[in-house]
Amino acid sequence: MHLIDRRMGIFLAGLFILTVAIPAGNLHMDGQPVPSYVVSLLGKYLCYALLAVALDLVWGYCGILSLGHGAFFALGGYAMGMHLMREIGDRGVYANPDLPDFMVFLNWDALPWYWYGFDMFGFACLMVLLAPGALALVFGWFAFRSRVTGVYLSIITQAMTFALMLAFFRNEMGFGGNNGLTDFKDVLGYDLQTDTTRAGLFVLSALALAVGLLVAKAITASKLGKVLIAVRDAESRTRFLGYRVEHYKLFVFVVSAMMAGVAGALYTPQVGIINPGEFSPANSIEIVIWVALGGRGTLVGAAIGAILVALTKSLLTGWLPEAWLFALGALFIFVTLFLPTGVLGLIESIFRRPPPPRIETGEEAEA
Repeated sequence: MHLIDRRMGIFLAGLFILTVAIPAGNLHMDGQPVPSYVVSLLGKYLCYALLAVALDLVWGYCGILSLGHGAFFALGGYAMGMHLMREIGDRGVYANPDLPDFMVFLNWDALPWYWYGFDMFGFACLMVLLAPGALALVFGWFAFRSRVTGVYLSIITQAMTFALMLAFFRNEMGFGGNNGLTDFKDVLGYDLQTDTTRAGLFVLSALALAVGLLVAKAITASKLGKVLIAVRDAESRTRFLGYRVEHYKLFVFVVSAMMAGVAGALYTPQVGIINPGEFSPANSIEIVIWVALGGRGTLVGAAIGAILVALTKSLLTGWLPEAWLFALGALFIFVTLFLPTGVLGLIESIFRRPPPPRIETGEEAEA
């Protein structure tokens, strides 16, 4: 089992160069050729790339088109946001050492029980994995045992994230309502507004993406991965051969959800806010576009697609904000019709060496 093939090796090498060059350009070069906002922006793109890899793991290799991965991403972000809110302590607007500012504003008397433990960083990191993982486990257990597949599964995953969005918008849920969680001060004692902390979060995002790619590659390149591909291509036949298809689907779905949660946890401190808008079904649909654009079933292509779309979005929303959604839709249609293997497939076809010319032997020439 080879974890690092040519495609993966080139991407990881480029990621390593980026991980060294960006912080160096921000912290150690005169004139700061890489501004601080660019560091945070690129860190956000890397979180998106990890989220795209998580979706590609279930869609590209197991055929599960999830339109609810934005929910797993948001849950991981909220878990980290709750810790960051607890770290503020009495430095908030209302100087309450126990309650976040929004709870004081809404006249909460005590901290809800589900906020207990989030003052500890280790507990918060555990919840970053367990919260989305538990949701995926419960949801997947019922969905896969009921043999819900195809467009029906996509619809109920979208319904799941929409229901969570409506729930988190409510003030009585205790997650900040429509404003969400914001005004973070520091993490582990490091000020989030300093260049050093921003560079550190960028490096952590790059490492998380590299680890996520290797974990996904280890799964897909193993015997388990071969079964997942069989489930994707012919689920009924795989089930007939004696495989418990629902167990394989549930495992990869939970792992994918945890990866999305890690992406959300790294995203929150770099952006400075997490709100119910992250649960929006439109966000989950956009993740699908990232994977389709980059190249479904390639892992590396999914990461490239996420970065390309996020970069294009940042540029177009500044130049032509009204046209961005039309451009995104046109891009998806173009890729679907003319680039079935995505951007990565196009790049590889350009640089693929043509086969050497065949030299005819004397007998073949006479014939």
